[in-house]
Amino acid sequence: GKGRQDEGRREQEPLLGVGVGVKSKETSIGLCSSLVVSVIKWILKALIWVIFVVWVCLIFIFPAPFSDQTLGKWLEAIFGITGSLFVAFSGPILIIAVLSVAHLLLSDSASPQHVRKKAIEPSFGRLWTFPVLVDGPFGVVSAAEFIGIVLFVAFVIWAVTVYTIQNFNLISQFQLPTLLQSSSLLELTGLRFGTIGLFCLAFLFLPVARGSVLLRFIDIPFEHATRYHVWLGHLTMILFTLHGLLYLIFWAMQGRLVQEVLEWKDIGIANLAGVISLLTGLFMWVTSLHPLRKQYFELFFYTHQLYIVFVVFFAMHVGDFIFSIVAGGIFIFFLDRFLRFCQSRRTVDIISASCLPCGTVELVLSKPANLRYNALSFIFLQVRELSWLQWHPFSVSSSPLDGKFHLSVLIKVLGKWTEQLRGSILNSFEEQNQEMPLLPHSKITASVEGPYGHESPYHLMYENLLLVAGGIGISPFLAILNDILHRVNDGTLYVPRNILIVWAIKRSDELSLLATVDIESICPSFSDKLNLEIQTYVTRESEPPVEEGKVQKAVKYSILPVSKGRGMSVLVGTGSNIWSGAYVVFSTIGFVIFVSLLEIYYINILGITSWWYKGLLFFACILASIFVFGGLVIVLWNLWETRISTMEEPEEDRKAAELQHNESITSKGTSQENIVTSNSIQYGRRPDFTAIFETIARRWGHVEVGVMVCGPPSLQTSVAKECRSQSLQRRRNHPVFHFNSHSYDL
Repeated sequence: GKGRQDEGRREQEPLLGVGVGVKSKETSIGLCSSLVVSVIKWILKALIWVIFVVWVCLIFIFPAPFSDQTLGKWLEAIFGITGSLFVAFSGPILIIAVLSVAHLLLSDSASPQHVRKKAIEPSFGRLWTFPVLVDGPFGVVSAAEFIGIVLFVAFVIWAVTVYTIQNFNLISQFQLPTLLQSSSLLELTGLRFGTIGLFCLAFLFLPVARGSVLLRFIDIPFEHATRYHVWLGHLTMILFTLHGLLYLIFWAMQGRLVQEVLEWKDIGIANLAGVISLLTGLFMWVTSLHPLRKQYFELFFYTHQLYIVFVVFFAMHVGDFIFSIVAGGIFIFFLDRFLRFCQSRRTVDIISASCLPCGTVELVLSKPANLRYNALSFIFLQVRELSWLQWHPFSVSSSPLDGKFHLSVLIKVLGKWTEQLRGSILNSFEEQNQEMPLLPHSKITASVEGPYGHESPYHLMYENLLLVAGGIGISPFLAILNDILHRVNDGTLYVPRNILIVWAIKRSDELSLLATVDIESICPSFSDKLNLEIQTYVTRESEPPVEEGKVQKAVKYSILPVSKGRGMSVLVGTGSNIWSGAYVVFSTIGFVIFVSLLEIYYINILGITSWWYKGLLFFACILASIFVFGGLVIVLWNLWETRISTMEEPEEDRKAAELQHNESITSKGTSQENIVTSNSIQYGRRPDFTAIFETIARRWGHVEVGVMVCGPPSLQTSVAKECRSQSLQRRRNHPVFHFNSHSYDL
């Protein structure tokens, strides 16, 4: 018997050796491929930054006289006037977009170990998380944002200075009467302001391309990039307003104001088109100012749809060769806009809707399993029973780990639209409670754009988190808490271990929001693995209400979907990297093809010389390339989604999610009690952030702390001031605080 065992052991030893060898070889191949991918990604990133720096340098040297005499003539000799301006100023942004697609595709192929290691490294750097300005017209501004502001201000000052010198030199060459000199100076200055505004316009549309590969590459979410669009919008419209105003004064001095305003030249600038474009821009600008936007959101929303009028008449005003300077940014925006339009055509199932005691509405929406999002994502929601035109942004309050086939949003009742939504849910609940059939008008259907957000879950980059929220600003942090609890329960290695949530609310009835997270059911033994503390400040109540301890149940309304598992469409820029990348690449190629064919076989052959018409044709090429080439990719993408969705079985998961949601609603009392055990509630007080930060410094020691704020501007300013103060006065054994803001109001 012993001999047979020895023989069997000898036979197994070579097999074990082969197995170990194969495993070792596979590991070596995996490490080698991972290294190759990392090197290629580094090369792509370096190339993108080189192209960007060269592009910015070209913009800076454009006002200089030598730019036309050297680079301008060389490019013009190869590509012509329109082609040279397009290659110099729109080409770089399109090339960067294509390279960003390649970088995102390679990021998809990164190994899980690489992603986990990256998750604990704050890749934003101190430039993005150190608040330089904390109060003023710009709000809280990080060091990186401050550098960007300085660059734009420097460019404007530089360009105005150079152009002013050129204007005076040009006028001094002619012996003109004083009045004529003044009027000529006005005309030239107006022209220069228009040129400077042109380069600001080249950047204006990039931050609002919600799912663009550019924002995904630099990992800046749309909700954060919106403020850059606001800043650029103010600067652009100031420059364009000065441009138009100086020309109006010049024409009035010449005594031909009406004739010039109504003039529409074939060769040269079409003045009337410019007037229409400027008036449209002014209308959008005025209605977007914060006081008007806050009080009359619908007016702001509807007037901002006039951007298409602004762009079309701007193209006809300046002609093709000037419009080619800004075409790149506009093309990227319309790429995203068309994709959003296609995604929003679908009606999405609402699995359930509930009204919390504080008046907040919770919606659980159906989604396909392959539509990814992060805990800090946004969606744009339209309820057609309330309005066919209004879209409202909301933070996702659920974690991707809550379930593959649904996501949740919390909606605070603040205005007419949200009040109507809550009323519709309550009416539907009453009909269900009375066992009445749902009336057609009482059914709720939704359309969704998104989700949009960070490319990576950046709350996992820190081992220690300080989450500061005001009111409904707790919503994204509930998603973060959900996500971390799931990861702790699953045994994920790199997750935050210390979490302090500071929450300021007006009334104690808002405490019911915490009951939407059932900590004990997600991670029963969380206290052994996670140090979680919640400090709640009820600012407008001096003491607990008499009825505290009585649990107010939420009103819940379950909706039976009309179509089985009708989830959100995956046609979104933040969706599949392969399909969204193909959409960008093929549309860009189509754009270049259409422009080239138009120039060779139509404009040159027929001898078309009208500036306004050529500008309109150039813009038509943008739309045609997106509709034809991009539309083909979207059709194939949609067919692929349909095939994938038929292979999935979402019904069981959807029902399980609905059952889980039912249980969370009926057990809110228990859930709230569970959370309150780690929740200290203080009445009649506001958070003392100096004391809070000092306590963290003593308890946590020398660590990296991610500070995330979601609340009104005053709250963000208070936290940012304390972050900056702690960083400037930091001792060696104290934490490093990284400030991150999450938009409270888009």
